[in-house]
Amino acid sequence: MAARRSRVVVRGVVQGVGFRPFVYALATGLRLSGHVTNTADGVVAEVEGDPSDVASFCARLAPDAPPLARVESVEAAEVTASGGSGFTIVPSRQGGAVRTLVPPDTATCDDCVAELADPTDRRYLHPFITCTNCGPRFTIVTGLPYDRAHTTMAGFPMCPDCAREYADPADRRFHAQPVACPRCGPRLRLVTAPGGPVAFGVEALDSDRARATPDPDPDRGPDSDPCPDADPDRDPDPVAAARRMLASGAILAVKGLGGYHLACDATNPDAVAELRHRKARGDKPFAMMAADLADIEPLAHLGPLERELLTGAVRPVVLLRRRDDARPRGGAAPAQGVAPGSPDLGFMLPYTPVHHLLLGVGAPDREGPRLLVMTSGNLAGEPIVIDDAEALTRLAGLADAWLLHDRPIHVPCDDSVVRVCDGEQLTLRRSRGYAPLPVALPVEVGPALAVGGDLKNAFCLGDGRQAWLSAHIGDMDDLATQLALASAERQLESVTGVRPRLLAADRHPAYRSTRWAREHAAGRPVVPVQHHHAHVAAAMAENGLDGTRPVIGVAFDGTGYGLDGAVWGGEFLLADYAGFTRFAHLAYVPLPGGDAAVRRPYRMALAHLRAAGLTADRALPCVRACAPGELPLLEQQLARELNCVPTSSMGRLFDAVSSLAGICHHAGYEAQAAIELEAAALRAPTVAEDGRYAFRLGPPRAGAPLTADPAPLLAAVAADVLDGTPAAVVAARFHRAVARLVREVCAAARGETGVETVALTGGVFANTVLSSACAEGLREDGFTVLRHRRIPPNDGGLALGQLVVAARTTDGATPGTPRRERK
Repeated sequence: MAARRSRVVVRGVVQGVGFRPFVYALATGLRLSGHVTNTADGVVAEVEGDPSDVASFCARLAPDAPPLARVESVEAAEVTASGGSGFTIVPSRQGGAVRTLVPPDTATCDDCVAELADPTDRRYLHPFITCTNCGPRFTIVTGLPYDRAHTTMAGFPMCPDCAREYADPADRRFHAQPVACPRCGPRLRLVTAPGGPVAFGVEALDSDRARATPDPDPDRGPDSDPCPDADPDRDPDPVAAARRMLASGAILAVKGLGGYHLACDATNPDAVAELRHRKARGDKPFAMMAADLADIEPLAHLGPLERELLTGAVRPVVLLRRRDDARPRGGAAPAQGVAPGSPDLGFMLPYTPVHHLLLGVGAPDREGPRLLVMTSGNLAGEPIVIDDAEALTRLAGLADAWLLHDRPIHVPCDDSVVRVCDGEQLTLRRSRGYAPLPVALPVEVGPALAVGGDLKNAFCLGDGRQAWLSAHIGDMDDLATQLALASAERQLESVTGVRPRLLAADRHPAYRSTRWAREHAAGRPVVPVQHHHAHVAAAMAENGLDGTRPVIGVAFDGTGYGLDGAVWGGEFLLADYAGFTRFAHLAYVPLPGGDAAVRRPYRMALAHLRAAGLTADRALPCVRACAPGELPLLEQQLARELNCVPTSSMGRLFDAVSSLAGICHHAGYEAQAAIELEAAALRAPTVAEDGRYAFRLGPPRAGAPLTADPAPLLAAVAADVLDGTPAAVVAARFHRAVARLVREVCAAARGETGVETVALTGGVFANTVLSSACAEGLREDGFTVLRHRRIPPNDGGLALGQLVVAARTTDGATPGTPRRERK
């Protein structure tokens, strides 16, 4: 039978995941000749041999692909047979439109961890051990196709041993681009701040070294010293010295995959308090890194999915419910200051070799803490630091020492944060380990950029049936974050090949992200999309809806610009991608002082009491929380409506009830009052239904939406608080009341429109007590319920909704505006 030759193009996440070595092994195993290469279009192979073997080769490419690969398409075309012999991996081809996908960074695999701890292995204790199945990818890529020359490892020529492994088809490091060893790879060093502690065998950083850290020399040989400032006699083991410093209570800046962390011993109350003070963190919980699951199990509840998330290839921060019967391993419990007032503890396991070494892998004495605070290396509100010289200056007031290395980070990428709700993953921050994997779209979009919002910013590029959400950027309230957005957007364009022809942004005229879009439009249209419509559209897109039928979108959050100029946030929308109708909303109350009311929930409680016609009894906790003389001024402000924008925000109602119940009066971080209210509800015993805790649904004016007035509920809360009812009971009754409201309004919407699908979205639905109660009740009522899993319900998912809304118009209407009025 005549030989057959096929040219095969494989697209998807197929570069940086060992796909060419896989193709090589598959082809040689089937006795096929030919070659394989990386191109901007994907992996391209030509195979020749028996037709049945060629067919088998094509059929096995997707199902047998390496574990980190994601094959999206395999296209084969017959070409003229050449009669060659042997199969080779040929150099990558440059040029052409970018259509391949860059893989995310991946946690160190078990094989590498075993070698890291093996004294007989040549990579024993090597802080940059990696292979085809693990290690840095997205954060080191500088261009495509994915080859070492297009990564930040370009400046580290391989030594003969590494080069031999790289060229050996039978080796786990065959064509692994970041491959290195202690002889030829990056190196760690530990330096302390000028005037800082020197009692650990590490000299202080002098002023010259504080200004800059040398980049690796691209021309150095494998025997040259990659870190000329390092003194092996003074600092033979920077990790051991770092562990001693952590054990003594020091705060370290640790360079990771996508940026710097600030680390300290999580069991040391003084170290945790000092880090919180230096970082101006308020009471916002810290994430922790534990050595293994055995350190977490006595502290928090672990289900099967939580275990899978903690130990998988992504290694995000997983929020876990605290155990009431916590019995810390070895008696070492997290300090109270790690997560004050939170019902959850955030844990992750080591995902880089440096982390494993810091937590004692390979150390014979295991000296040092097994539980570390690991928080982003930045001041509150600033982007994560990735540059060494910048770290030595911007983190100078935060860290006692720096554990840094000379492999540059090209793309900043903060840790992802997830939790489990009703047995499913709920992503709260989609970043390291997930970005830049594309999201499949249920509708076609043209090349577009959606810039997201001002809080928890993440932008989104889209083209065809794919969307690429960026890694977490941060809050857009300073120039550094805006510059970080611009840099990340350029980089994501370069690796996706998307060249946006339009931009989408939030309707808020003062949003910095919206202003950024207009300033960078360069003549391209900027489509405004209403905030809560974008939230609902994001939930629809994630759940694969094509938009041909509307949904009832329940969009609960803290702030969103309304079409009437008010601050929306307690919304029931009848929506598809082309537009929406505001079916119902929480009744308006004044927002006294804008952001001042967000930071001081007691002001929101007093505003709600006044709107409900209730007396601000001086025995109520929210009244007692007022500073001397503040109450009369606040009452005057409310009476005269001075600086009092009306709001329908459900987030602000949660704040008000939290303060009214005496739980939280001052918020040091976003949603603190609501998080502590949820924590209180979890502590409550089984609570019976209480009919007093109810919203009053007002009949709409002609063409106007229903309003949900919380006055009866607030009266019940105030009465219970004055009667001495425990705050936990009040919190539980309130959550039940909000869930009943959702059921009631959705039933009314179905009765009027026949729509039977409900999308729960917005930052309030990060609250699993509320989300579970709403979903359970709606399903009992026969609704199909859509919730977020892989895309955050908060503003971190906003850009995905903006993208799909901007792609649709109806009758020439501007996307994101109402198409119709209620009858």
